[in-house]
Amino acid sequence: MIETIRNELLVLAEPTYQRFAMRLLPGTDHLLGVRLPKLRQMARKIFKRDYEAYLQNNDELYFEEIMLKGMIIGYIKVPLDAKLELIRQFVPKINNWSVCDSFCSGLKFTKDHQMEVWTFLQPYFQSSHEFEVRFAVVMALIYYIEDLFIESVLETLDQVKHQGYYAQMAVAWAISICFIKQEKKTQTYLENHSLDPFTYQKALQKIIESNQVDKKTKARIKKMKKSER
Repeated sequence: MIETIRNELLVLAEPTYQRFAMRLLPGTDHLLGVRLPKLRQMARKIFKRDYEAYLQNNDELYFEEIMLKGMIIGYIKVPLDAKLELIRQFVPKINNWSVCDSFCSGLKFTKDHQMEVWTFLQPYFQSSHEFEVRFAVVMALIYYIEDLFIESVLETLDQVKHQGYYAQMAVAWAISICFIKQEKKTQTYLENHSLDPFTYQKALQKIIESNQVDKKTKARIKKMKKSER
């Protein structure tokens, strides 16, 4: 089965798309260049056939094989403890922002188990591994920026201290989404934060660049940005 799926990936690979994707994912090795819609189609087929055998094999050669496994886990309907264990086993395989963000977007079961998943995520926010931190932060920005969790999200983001670029950019992105969805509470937070200067500036920049923020608000944020330089 493993070889069959690998051969199918090789057939679907597009050299032109491979070159494009590798520019977006610097440092990513063994990227074939299979487009996401095709990967999703493959993941659904594997899920319907024998996903357990595929997930149990840890001999991934290609970026797309890791992406497939993340997609499959999103489709699986099992008891919560089993689902979290599948996630726990997969997270160490995340080594770039694309796998991370795609994996998180597929974990829609989180909407039905917010408290349990929030508790599960806590150790990852303080991980020493850059993409484990990004995993937790992206999960927060997708599933937790709402009235019930906004204070906890902002407090947790403020405590993230990993200096990896992709962890810091995820925090900046998350704070910008907090601002868009919960402006007053996020504004108060930004006036009394403990973010590192890089993450803070990037968060303000993302707010300024958002099409969902009005001109008057952007002008105020620009003043905040300049005052911290």
